[in-house]
Amino acid sequence: MSTSGSTTFNLDLNNIVEEAFERCGLESRTGYDLRTARRSMNLMAIEWANRGINLWTVDQQTIVMNTGQPIYPLPVDTIDILDAVIRTQAGSTYNQTDINISRIAEPTYMSIPNKLTYGRPIQMYVNRQTGLSNSTTITLNGGITASDTTITLSTTSGLASTGFIKIGSETISYTNVDPTNNQLTNCWRGQNGTTAAAHLTGAAITVQNLPCVNLWPTPNPPGNQYTFVYYRLRRMQDAGEGGTYEQDIPFRLLPCFVAGLAYHMAMKKPDVPPDRIMMLQADYEKQWDLAASEDRDKASVRFVPRNMFYYR
Repeated sequence: MSTSGSTTFNLDLNNIVEEAFERCGLESRTGYDLRTARRSMNLMAIEWANRGINLWTVDQQTIVMNTGQPIYPLPVDTIDILDAVIRTQAGSTYNQTDINISRIAEPTYMSIPNKLTYGRPIQMYVNRQTGLSNSTTITLNGGITASDTTITLSTTSGLASTGFIKIGSETISYTNVDPTNNQLTNCWRGQNGTTAAAHLTGAAITVQNLPCVNLWPTPNPPGNQYTFVYYRLRRMQDAGEGGTYEQDIPFRLLPCFVAGLAYHMAMKKPDVPPDRIMMLQADYEKQWDLAASEDRDKASVRFVPRNMFYYR
């Protein structure tokens, strides 16, 4: 007998939903069934992010540092930073060096007396914001060029003392607010992959609650010598509107994903018996344990004792 010779099996959204409904003892009949299943998929993707590290959502990002800029935005779909280094001489073939940077909590960062001390960053505080944008009634009071670092607004009332705003398609970071003159000072233009641009007076201001990293000491590299290199955990992509989209998960996790969707759908359907719901929940947890034990780093761990000596 011959085999198929292919290894491309996957399930699109329609097939995942059909399989989940069949496990519930139901049939997917209406467009609403697909919509409610898609909503459950997106909620389950968030649940998976809370359960642990999803290796397929780990990617590497870099941020080139600016002299005097202490706070840097992260991509809006960032859940958390896993590891980070400060890279010197980035791009140099022989002189590039990665230096560890330690992560600290908010109370430790707040206790630093002078957060604007210049030097090579050795500590970082990760501020895990929602990533949501809030519209405001604030507008530009006077046009600005692409290089202006002081921005005058109609009012600064309600703005945080440091943060991010969006004008048009440009994200701008600011580190000081002057309420007397309604100005944002020490602004860093074209942040988070956007491009600095000129804006006309009256332009609308949007507040962006971006996840960000606070570095200490504040970078002082001549000619952008330092680069912040980090591995992050990103959000899984949303379940697509079209039924032919595949999900943002490896094929090996499909059994867990289908089992989870079946359990979530069973809880929403009144005609699914309680004993079947319990069975689906048990199967989901079993499939999750199998998936979690497989989706992990398999490198060996080596512990080296550290000798310490005390002198009197």
